[in-house]
Amino acid sequence: MSARTFVLFVLFLPLTLNAIAPLQVAQLSCEYLENPLGIDVTKPRLSWTFSTTARNQSQSAYEIVLHTDQKQLDQNKAATWSTGKISSSQNLHIEYTGPALQSFTRYFWKVKVYNQNGEASEWSKTAWFETAMLSPKDWQARWINDGSTPPAQEEKYYEDDPMPMFRKPFAVGKKISSARLYISGLGYHEAFLNGQKIGDHVLDPGFTTFRKQVLYVVHDISSQVQKGNNIFGVQLGNGWWNPLPLRMFGRWDLRNFQETGRPCLRAEIHLKYSDGSKEVIASNDTWETAPGSITRNNVYLGEHQDARLERSFSETKSWSKASLFKGPSGELSVQMQPPIRITKTIRPRSIKLIGKDTFLVDMGQNFAGVASFKVKGPAGTKITMRFGEDTLKNGHLNWWTTVAGQIKEAWRLSGGPGAPKTAWQKDEYILRGDALAETFVPRFTFHGFRYIEIVGWPGQAPSLDDIQGLRMNTDLSPNGSFECSNAMFNQLHEVIQWTFLSNVFSVQSDCPAREKMGYGADMVVSSEAFLYNYNMANFYGKTVRDFANEQRPEGGITEIAPFTGIADRGYGDLSGPLGWQLGFPFLQKKLYEFYGDKRVIEQYYPAFERQMTFLQSKAVDNLFYWDISDHEALDTKPEALTAAAFYYHHALLMTEFSEILGKKEATEKYQKLANNIKRAIQNHYHVNGTGRFDNATQSAQLFALWYKLAPDRKQALEVLYQEFQRHKMHVSTGIFSTKYLFDVLREENLNEWAYQIANQRDYPGWGDMLAKGATTLWETWGDPGFTYSANHPMFGSIDEWFYRSLLGINPAAPGFSKVIIKPQPAGDLTWAKGAYQSVQGTIESDWKIQGTTFSLRVNIPANVQAEVWIKCKENGRVTESGVVLSGVQYRDGYAVVELGSGEYRFEAEH
Repeated sequence: MSARTFVLFVLFLPLTLNAIAPLQVAQLSCEYLENPLGIDVTKPRLSWTFSTTARNQSQSAYEIVLHTDQKQLDQNKAATWSTGKISSSQNLHIEYTGPALQSFTRYFWKVKVYNQNGEASEWSKTAWFETAMLSPKDWQARWINDGSTPPAQEEKYYEDDPMPMFRKPFAVGKKISSARLYISGLGYHEAFLNGQKIGDHVLDPGFTTFRKQVLYVVHDISSQVQKGNNIFGVQLGNGWWNPLPLRMFGRWDLRNFQETGRPCLRAEIHLKYSDGSKEVIASNDTWETAPGSITRNNVYLGEHQDARLERSFSETKSWSKASLFKGPSGELSVQMQPPIRITKTIRPRSIKLIGKDTFLVDMGQNFAGVASFKVKGPAGTKITMRFGEDTLKNGHLNWWTTVAGQIKEAWRLSGGPGAPKTAWQKDEYILRGDALAETFVPRFTFHGFRYIEIVGWPGQAPSLDDIQGLRMNTDLSPNGSFECSNAMFNQLHEVIQWTFLSNVFSVQSDCPAREKMGYGADMVVSSEAFLYNYNMANFYGKTVRDFANEQRPEGGITEIAPFTGIADRGYGDLSGPLGWQLGFPFLQKKLYEFYGDKRVIEQYYPAFERQMTFLQSKAVDNLFYWDISDHEALDTKPEALTAAAFYYHHALLMTEFSEILGKKEATEKYQKLANNIKRAIQNHYHVNGTGRFDNATQSAQLFALWYKLAPDRKQALEVLYQEFQRHKMHVSTGIFSTKYLFDVLREENLNEWAYQIANQRDYPGWGDMLAKGATTLWETWGDPGFTYSANHPMFGSIDEWFYRSLLGINPAAPGFSKVIIKPQPAGDLTWAKGAYQSVQGTIESDWKIQGTTFSLRVNIPANVQAEVWIKCKENGRVTESGVVLSGVQYRDGYAVVELGSGEYRFEAEH
């Protein structure tokens, strides 16, 4: 018996002797969603997790049955689709292969699984998915608008332009069994039925490349439809579909790069009656339209409401016929990513009078969303709110860091004809003069802010109860937790969550105020931290398609998706710099690594090939020489080295994807290319015999180590250490090398370095930000001042270190089907605990040090294999649940065991 086998025998024997229920099915999902109301995937993928109290449980086979009738499914009648018993351990992404799905149909399904001993589970609870439009021909609705046309002059865009409202009365004479709303209102929409808002989404639908793709949303409105007369209403905002011609950074007008138009609507209500009959109420030119009370709205500049102009959908006067409209060119598809919602209400910390009729509200927290207030005053009173992330030394609002596109009069950057001289965030509300208090809630904008300057408040000063902050974000499901004995790390982890959630408004942005755009590099460096904290499957699935939708004619990928014109240091044809183009394939790799999603690689492989062909055509002797590079690094950026390394990264991913898809010739081709690029980098940038790369800064050395370019890794690490010593163990890293830093030190078992660097409390570092009052992360290591965003996710890459190194949770196979649990205690840490909700189930790591004893509790989901590293001195005593383990392997200060699913409690001499 081998040492490893003996360890496994000791671990599993005590529980194997007990009578324990076999493996059961737990959570069922379709396309990552639990009981999705509307999908348009013709071959949806089904997945499940497990429930069991036994150890070492795995699936040896499964059986799926599906039916359109739940009663017949529950009675085990003939199924619409049955897989039969399939011998397989696969529980993720089982593709539906039955008869062609029908649109507007609910399908019920359940699963039975068999464990490693062939024991069958009970049938799972019944799950379902419902199809929406599976073909463009399914749409009966037409695009409509209010008949208005775009202004002839740019400056006219900045004048009042009341939002359009639409209404459609309809009567219901029979009992309803179900009712659905399928709606896309561009730029943003809110829908109402009988005066009540439908759903709890805000800022629907998500931002896409409208000439390629337009999202629509599905709502179950069965409970809101009433017998007799009903009135369906919609109000539209401009969103990203009808943006202002504001020249961001004085150069880029979004309207020149995206398909745009007047606000428009396509919607249909499907009614199913209890007698089996159906009715569709579809938008067309019989619908009615009228101007609403929102007179201006823009995602950057804010929203103006004149409450005196409010009208009810039930009013019958002053409505005119809607006009048929060409609408956007893009394919209509279901919005699969989570919707944007109001996820938290924030109460102000203080309100101060700072000038005549001017108040400063401190919300106590930087976040993204809007401010709402309730107020009572005379009709026509105008209240103005401006927003900022900080205050000036004189106590007044610092709006500089949140100005759209840096359009600041003092900087002489012009936003174009009619644009404000300074493009700050501003909301305005004009009172209608009710006897009771009025409530203002902006509907079609969002801001990034902590402080609010209020001018024009009637009567006495506003109270803390009069104002609320409404945090808004894509409502991502949390799937990670982290806590440790270092209070600063716990605070930093919380600050990172606020930062991340401020930057997910259907695209992952760099900042929620100044730009709001989906930059590729920010995603590359922070995506793994996002993935450990939130379920990003459908969100990043959308992001990958956003980049594919923007692929340039020559094959290059844009810096930003959806594209807004910015192509800084790219390689022609409006392509982006290589580190930003990397977002497209990198996110595909992460979807495969974290979720086992092979389909995304298959789907976008042709686009990635086109991108690689473009990059190869631009390379010079297998090298590139310019890039934005390691943005915000404090030392001189090794620009050419980083550009070449990013090219190498593309080649490595192309090689890996080709191998995953079984493309042997392509694998060999791209492996050869990658080898040639690596040799070219080494020949050009490695200083022989020294371990130095390029200018040997922290950035340069980390790039060399992360990409495994250093011929002598030990030498390169020594140079890196000398650089850290030169900086007194503080970072001088930028956007990329900050992430690479923690990856490299984790792989080299050098977490003491990482801890010392992460734990610094003065400049530059995370502790310095927190000490200076940051409640979200900054774009720069220094004070944001008048230029930089104070709500920027890129340095949040450290949160990945909390999970990968301090908790030690790492995937060892796609979809976490195998994991490595290797906590790396360091510094003065005495404990850390947390969990990651993987697609296989919850993985837990909980360790503590007491004297010379290291204790580790781990939980491994069923159907997952684990390699667990227990901190231990060489040949030290190791126990599991009180049983001494024999034949343990010892490596690099750890005892290493391999095991199956279950909860384990280890103790070792440390």
